[in-house]
Amino acid sequence: MILQESYSLNNGVKIPKVGFGTWMIEDKAAVQAVKDALMIGYRHIDTAQAYENERGVGEAIRTSGIERSEIFLTSKVAAEHKTYESASQSIDESLEKLGLDTIDLMIIHAPQPWAEFREANYDEGNVEAWRALEDAYKTGKVRAIGLSNFNQHDVENILQHATIKPAVNQVLAHISNTPFELIDYCKEKDILIEAYSPVGHGELLKNPELKEMAEKYQVSIPQLAIRYCLDLGLLPLPKSANKAHIQSNGEVDFELSKEDMECLKAIQPIENYGESSDFPVYNKK
Repeated sequence: MILQESYSLNNGVKIPKVGFGTWMIEDKAAVQAVKDALMIGYRHIDTAQAYENERGVGEAIRTSGIERSEIFLTSKVAAEHKTYESASQSIDESLEKLGLDTIDLMIIHAPQPWAEFREANYDEGNVEAWRALEDAYKTGKVRAIGLSNFNQHDVENILQHATIKPAVNQVLAHISNTPFELIDYCKEKDILIEAYSPVGHGELLKNPELKEMAEKYQVSIPQLAIRYCLDLGLLPLPKSANKAHIQSNGEVDFELSKEDMECLKAIQPIENYGESSDFPVYNKK
């Protein structure tokens, strides 16, 4: 069962191959959604300071009846923290909100603050935030550290200054919007790519070509899209507050043929997708 399988991060820590995302699930609703996911069999939960639901996610984990050691939890330092002091403080605040002693993976949410996304250079600030993550790792507050929304330049900047290599880079990746060059670069550096919004914010559901292929495999379009990420060696992070959808998103124990994978890799991007002024909001995932 795929929910029981894991990748090994570059520091040896095991991370479940499919995560449960909690973006845009409010704090109170997150308690039940995460409990549902854990009951179904998910063991990898993804949250962030920016989601404002760490309290609910932590409550769900603490009261789930599942051993803490069996659950892999990710959170993210908000994109606005670009000093050592503010990043360090935010990690302590996350632990307090979660009500937990350790976060399994802590990552920098984005290379620039959202209001300045792709408009300014924060190389120095990212190095400072990374230093805070390294210290949190060394003191045992977190078990692994990584990045999110970092392009190749941003990753290189961290690698040039890091004493601990990033374990992951969590990026927007789905059928019709797969950053193949970045994926290859990160693989070369032994950095796992996590794929958020693997169903393309729901836009993939409108694609008749995907509908036809999903029917061929007797699966849903979301299941097809999640499997696509897995077959690329990525770690998908599907998100839903609907229990039936949470269940089906984890039922991806099938493989796509090489021919069908090539077809999916060649599907063109949705027109104007990612070019609107709303794109930074999407990336807040």
